[in-house]
Formats: sequence, C-alpha cells, structure tokens
Amino acid sequence: MSDQPAQPKKPFLYVVVCASGIASDVHKLITAAQKQGWDLGVIATPLGLGFIDASAVEAQTGYPIRSAWRSPGDPRPLPPADAIAVAPATFNTINKWAAGISDTLAVGILCEAYGLGIPTAVLPYLNTAQAAHPAYRQSLDRLHEMGVLIGSYDPHRPKAGGGADRFHWEEALELLAPEVLGRA
Repeated sequence: MSDQPAQPKKPFLYVVVCASGIASDVHKLITAAQKQGWDLGVIATPLGLGFIDASAVEAQTGYPIRSAWRSPGDPRPLPPADAIAVAPATFNTINKWAAGISDTLAVGILCEAYGLGIPTAVLPYLNTAQAAHPAYRQSLDRLHEMGVLIGSYDPHRPKAGGGADRFHWEEALELLAPEVLGRA
C-alpha cells in the first residue's frame, strides 16, 4: 500500500474538429486545455481529419484521433467525456447536430451528449452567407434550447476564409469551466 495520496482524476474533454481552414490550429485549444488541467482526445469529422496534422495531435494528446465508429467488441480508445468542445464548428455540423442527423461518429457523439447530460460548448466558424441561411439561426436556437453553450464569432466574408485571428479557441474552456467545476 502506498502512502501517497491518490491523484485526482483530470476531467476528460472531447474536442470535436470539423472541416475548416482553421482546424489546423486546434493545437491552440489542446495546449490551453492541458494548461488548465484537462486530459483530452480529438474526434474529427471524416472531412475534418484532412484539415489537421493527425500525428502531431495524437502526440500532443496521447490518444488516437477518432473519426469512425469502432467495431463491436473493439476497445474504447478514449475515456468517457466529462465535457465536449466543438471547435471549429461548421455550418454543416451545426445543422446536422441540431436536426439529430447522426451520420458521422462526431455528430453521433454530439447527439448522444444531450441525452447523457454532458456539458457541450460550440464555437461556430462560418461565413456571412451561411450565417444568413434560416436553418443556421434555427439550429443555434435548438442547440441553445438543448443547453449547448454557444460561443461568439463574427462570420467572415464568403469565399474569403479568414477570421482565424478572431477565433478564440479558449472560449470553449471558459464556457465549460462553470459546468464542469460545478459538477465536481
């Protein structure tokens, strides 16, 4: 028997990454989360996987990136989530999630999180033309009604990309901290 006190379990954060030009900066969120005492794993949408440096992300988190369902009987590669951050969240993922269209592992996890009561924050990243579509506003309203914490972002101009300097990765952690700490 050890005389050492047990180390407290770090909260585990799932970071859901979508197909977006700024997804390559997800290391900023990973670094900030680790500095705040989170353990984390990344779940990428199938297309989002092509926007990140998978080897670097896996080395930084210590876990494999998930982007597809596992086969029955395969071990779960990530511990259960204490919280989820969706960053960057695309127009497509936001609308599918709000509609309950669970056609990818990433959106499936988000749809289940509601029923499991897992605190979830979303940081949208899209352009003004997409943000003008009525489905987007309705989707944000539905997610808000579901208790999803929605970050702020001013959409960028269509066909221009950009806005990476205005995307505040740490906002997901700021939104989730009261939810996760309040449950401890």
